[in-house]
Amino acid sequence: MSAPSERPPSLDGGLDRLYAARFSESERKTRAVLWRTLWSAFFSRYVAPEATVLDLGAGYCDFINSVRAKRRIAIDLNPDMPKYAEAGVEAHVAPLLEVAALVEPASVDLAFASNVFEHLRSPDALLEVLATVRSLLRPGGRLIVLQPNVRLVGGAFWDFFDHTLPLTEKGMTEALTVAGYRVVETRARFLPYTTKSLLPQTSLLVRLYLALPPAQWLLGKQMLVVARRP
Repeated sequence: MSAPSERPPSLDGGLDRLYAARFSESERKTRAVLWRTLWSAFFSRYVAPEATVLDLGAGYCDFINSVRAKRRIAIDLNPDMPKYAEAGVEAHVAPLLEVAALVEPASVDLAFASNVFEHLRSPDALLEVLATVRSLLRPGGRLIVLQPNVRLVGGAFWDFFDHTLPLTEKGMTEALTVAGYRVVETRARFLPYTTKSLLPQTSLLVRLYLALPPAQWLLGKQMLVVARRP
């Protein structure tokens, strides 16, 4: 009688191994510097000091660690995530749809989703997550979406095997509208596709990149969409 075969690995159950292989230690340190600059030079304009900020799919906590706000919350499936969260960040290892059990309704001023929604399994899954997040936002609260624009990325979108939901800025805008948001800002081109791309990663060069729209039109392949809960 043959021995039972090993249970095949699952994507959700192997995120720690996936991202440990995808990003080296030196790349993670570079990403942290990059996000501190992105926060201070751009994203800080959306957050007041007394705000509550929710980071969806926080990864290595590069964004939420950079945020300066009264309350900071991170959620991700990666079991390694909490060890990267700095003191004061509420770190939860859980699926996105469970965030409603962890955060009070209508208590969040800003929800942030960077390179998250392309990992969802279907348009219905996206709408379900958007509805859940909307219930957590205060009236007038914002959701910022930063993710690959498949029209600009093309076939390279599939270079990462956990990418499952291709979207353009128009598709993302449509999904947000269907989910009851009011889209207030859309940029088809914002950042390069990945941190392995040609984005200059010293603080000074990142600030110059953000200040020069032609650079974004040349290198930008990630969309930026900002929406409000009415």
